Parts: sequence; structure tokens; C-alpha cells
Amino acid sequence: MNRRSTWLIALVLLSLGFAAQDAGRKWWMDEPIRLVQTNLRETDAALDPQRHVQQVAEFGANALLFNVGGIVAFYPTQIAYHYPSAHLAAGRDLFGDVVREAHRRHIRVIGRFDLSKTQKPVFDAHPEWFFKSVKGQPAIYSGLYSTCINGGYYRDHALKILTEALERYEVDGLFFNMFGNPSHDYSGNPLGPCQCDACRSRFHKLHGRALPTEPDETYRRFMAESALEVAQTLAELIHRKRPGAAFLTYIQSHTDGIMSESNTAVNRPLPLWLYSASDNVDRARNSEPGKMAFNLCMSFIDYPWRFAPVPTAEIRLRLYQNMAHGAGPAFTVLGTFDQEDMSAIRAARPIFKWHSEHEDLYVHQENAARVLLVGGRQAPYRGFFRLLSEQHIPFAVSDNLKWLDDRSRRFDLVIVPDGPSSALEAFVREGGRLLVAGTTPPPFGVKTEAGLHSKIQGYWRIRDHSLFPSLAHTRLLFFEGEYAKLDEQPIPALTLIPPATFGPPEKVWTDKQETNIPGLSITKHGTGEIVYVPWDVGSLYYRHSSQAHAGFMADLVDHLLSRGRQLRTDAHPLVEITLMKQPDKPRTLVHFVNLSGHSGTAYFDPVPFRSLKVEVKGDFSRARAVSARKSLDLTRDGDYASFVLPQLDGYEVVVLE
Repeated sequence: MNRRSTWLIALVLLSLGFAAQDAGRKWWMDEPIRLVQTNLRETDAALDPQRHVQQVAEFGANALLFNVGGIVAFYPTQIAYHYPSAHLAAGRDLFGDVVREAHRRHIRVIGRFDLSKTQKPVFDAHPEWFFKSVKGQPAIYSGLYSTCINGGYYRDHALKILTEALERYEVDGLFFNMFGNPSHDYSGNPLGPCQCDACRSRFHKLHGRALPTEPDETYRRFMAESALEVAQTLAELIHRKRPGAAFLTYIQSHTDGIMSESNTAVNRPLPLWLYSASDNVDRARNSEPGKMAFNLCMSFIDYPWRFAPVPTAEIRLRLYQNMAHGAGPAFTVLGTFDQEDMSAIRAARPIFKWHSEHEDLYVHQENAARVLLVGGRQAPYRGFFRLLSEQHIPFAVSDNLKWLDDRSRRFDLVIVPDGPSSALEAFVREGGRLLVAGTTPPPFGVKTEAGLHSKIQGYWRIRDHSLFPSLAHTRLLFFEGEYAKLDEQPIPALTLIPPATFGPPEKVWTDKQETNIPGLSITKHGTGEIVYVPWDVGSLYYRHSSQAHAGFMADLVDHLLSRGRQLRTDAHPLVEITLMKQPDKPRTLVHFVNLSGHSGTAYFDPVPFRSLKVEVKGDFSRARAVSARKSLDLTRDGDYASFVLPQLDGYEVVVLE
């Protein structure tokens, strides 16, 4: 046997071992992942797989999201109504070649499917598989026909396509783009409710009425439930055929990992959401702790300009936020690495390199925060998200209350910006603290009158400054909106000043009235406490960033955190700080992300900060700044360990042991 034969056999055995050792193991939870998606066009079917995978490796990625099938197949499929790219040479298996080459380099491969659309011959043969508009027409975009999640394509024929791919390739996972029925096409045109026979029949059976002609809450819930049914079927198929493969898409249920995107759109309402990646990752990791978050940094500005990158500072910021919240860097380009504008790739590559050099920091990270923010309507939720980040109060985000049944996950304070669940009653009764803001009062522990007061423009007068040390020189909070009517209080801490004359200046407040209408409720419930703000301070802060509103909310949080904050610092509000733990080490990680380069709609390189004092509650004896490559002096102040971070450029992580 010659040396070349020996090498080939070893290579085959290595590849087989790579697959065999992963059978049934959740590699995505145990490995430090650096994901790149090269989102192929059908013309890219002629690419050189060796060169492509080499570029992936040189970029620093160890996981590749690569097209396999759906709209276009990148392999010689044998399934009817599944069409290989016209640019795929006869007999050529691009996807198979990429899988083999990637696995040879120990790069994971996640196959990408898009089942939301397919070609006209399929529609001609099976129109019942497809979306039908209120006018009885199919949804056609770029010559492709939109399928329906309730039709035979998704629920039957797609399973044949997936079975072929799963039996043919040792994939490490499958990702499904545009999962379910999109509400709009790529140009932003609304599609309306599907009126296909399958949807009509299923909807009538469930709800006893015809489908609506405009999407309503019942229809949206119906479509979400339909998508979950299909997701369960896909998950069972994938795990049966490939026990070690992950099922990934943009939903939390039935998946192994939760996909999301940090992206931009030219017509998206302002303000820009500076915390997009932080929000996406934190929400996924804490809503479903047993699943990994994959937050894709979309490199382009918007669909019509897929080759025009967003600012390089925005790219770096998103990737740092991913890492600071418990996920890996994940980056997407349209096509291959041979871009017309290389700036996005050049910005991302050093961060992938950093991650590869410090992999031990980015596995088995868990949020160590003792404050939980519950997801809700966008504006109030984002207002509280910003406030907590700017105040450097460590917090976790969850869309659900599953943690109530998990004794390993405990919080001192839960913040609900948009209507709390009665399930929180026991949490408060047994000593928890609850902060609720908005016009939906807690269903327990707070006395309110029926109804809301209509939208007004007025003020709240602060009558008890002992609650609000941040507002020692402030007597009024501006207010716009509705408010819930609280029962009368003997001495309200906050009272309403109704609308009064505001112009011309000579007439301002000449008719001002003071009232005893309360704007705040603080009540004991069992051994816990509830603070209820009966107006939407979260939305007001999100839109207007009033310093008085920030002080008001921060003081209420501090009132409820009777044992003090987990972290204290003199850092600027635009330094994002996360407190993470690695229980298997064990150690605590303090991540710092410099957001100071953000201005309006622009992202610039951040301004360096120096000599940041940080105090973390806990018993630590060693501190190490990883980027600075130096140990930091630790001092004690009561329950806190204190250190000074000498400099923060774009990102730093301090290891506490």
C-alpha cells in the first residue's frame, strides 16, 4: 500500500469519525461556533468547492450555512418537482463536494432550504399546494410561486425532498428560510390571508367561520400554529434520519437552535435599534436555554442593494454583541466571498480570528443576571431594554415564564412592560419583586378602578422625593398617553397635572390644576413587592429619552433591588456590559461592548474609554482582561470585587475567578 493510499484511507476514517462521534450529540451547544452563510444565487452553482471552503476556512469560520435545495437544488436531485440549478453541470454534486471538503477541514455544514417558493411547472401540476390570494390568484415573485404551509408541498412533498438530502449527506444541520407563509413579498407588498382550500378547511374546522379577507389576530395565530405543526414534523424527520443534526429556523418551538437576523431596511421606521444583536441573542438564549442562538449579521443595506454593505462599525458591533450575550459570531454574504465591496468581510474577519483564539470563553456561557425583562410590545420593551443597558443593570430577556418551573433559574426582580401574567403571583408572594408599567395592571396585588383615562398631554408631579434620589432637583415628569385609574391613595408619591394652556407663553399654566390622581402604586404582596406604573413610561423613554424618565425608572429598579445591584460602574451609558457565567469552569465573564460610535443613522469607530471602574458582586480573587492581555488588580468593598479596566476600544472581556 503506497503513502497516497494510506493518506486517503486515513482521510476517509477521519471523516467517518467526525460524523459518528456526533450521532445524537448536540454539537451546537458544546462547540464554539463561528458561522458564515454564503447565500448562493443559482448562477453560483458553478463555483469551485475547494476554493470556496478554503475561503471559509481563511475567514475563520468553523460552520458553513450553504444552499442545498428548495427553490433551486445544488445537487442532482431525483425527486420530482425539485429542480437543480441550470448552472449545475450534469452529474455534478456541488453540495456533496462542499460537505466533503468542509468536513475534511473540520468545518460544520448546515444545509439551507427554502420551501416558501418553487417553479411554475409545480404550480401547473398542483395548484392546490400554493398560496391563493383573496382574489383567487397565486403569489408570484421573480417567476416563482409561493407555496402554502397548509398545502401538500410543505406537508408531504417537501418531506420527500428532505429525506433524499438527509439520506444522501452527512449534514450537521438544516436551516429553513422564509418558514411558513410570509405576510409580505420581497418588495414589501402585503400578500393578505391565504384562501387556498387547505387553509379554508382547516380554519373553518378550528374557528367555525370563513377566513378573513384581511389578516386579524385569529388568522395570525392560525398561521403560527400551522407553522408549528410543520416544524414538529420536520424536526422528527431530521432527528430520525440524522440524530446529530440541528433543526434551525426563525421560531423557538421544535427547533434545536433559534435563527434571527440583525439587518437594516431603508424604509424601516426610526430610531435604529442599536441593540439588535443583543436583543436577538439574549431573548433566544433565555427564552429557550436548551437551544443555541444563531443571530446572522446581514452585511447588506436592504434587499434591493444586497451588494452594498452596511457600515463596518455596525458589522463589528453586531458580532461583538452576539459574543457578549452567549452566541458566536454569525455573518452572511450574498453569493461568495468574491464581493464587489469587500469592506464588510474585512470588518468581520478579525472578529472571527479573535473568537478562534479564545474559544474557551465562548462555550457554555449563561446569563448571570438576577433581573429579568419579559418581552412584549416593541416600544415599551425597547425602552426598558435601553434603560437597563444604559444603567449597567445586568438583565436577561425572556418571551415566556418557563423559568418559574426551573429551580436552577432564579431572579430577584421581574420587569413586565406590557401586561403581566397571573402566573407571576406565586413568584411575588414568595418574595419576588415585580415592576409593571403600562395601562394593563397586574391581575393581583394592585387596586385599580375600571377603565382607562383617554389620551392626554400633561405631567406627573413628584410628591415623595425619598423614592427618587436621582430626581432631587426635578419636580415634574412629562406625560403623554392613556393611564389606568388607580384607587385613591392617602399620600400619593406621584400625582397628575392634567392638560393646561401651553401657548402663547403669556398664558402658559394660567389654568393649571393639581390633583390627587395617583401615577404610581407600591404594594406588598405576601413577602414580595409590586411596583405598578399605570402609564407607558417605557414607550415614552424609547421615543424621547427623557433624563427624568430614566431617573424615575432607575430609582424604582433600585428600590426593588433591596440587596443592591450586581454590578456598579462609572462607565458611560454607551458602554454595554453583560454579566455571564461558565458554570463548568467555574468563572464569571464581564463583557464590554463600546457603542459610542453610533450617532443617529450612522455608525463610526467607537471612541476609546479609559480607566473604567467596575464593581461586581461576588467572591473573586483574580481578574484578567483578555484583549489587554494583563491581570487586573482586585480590591474588596463589602460584597463587591472591584477592578479598573485600563482601556476599552471596541470590545473587551474580563475573566473573574
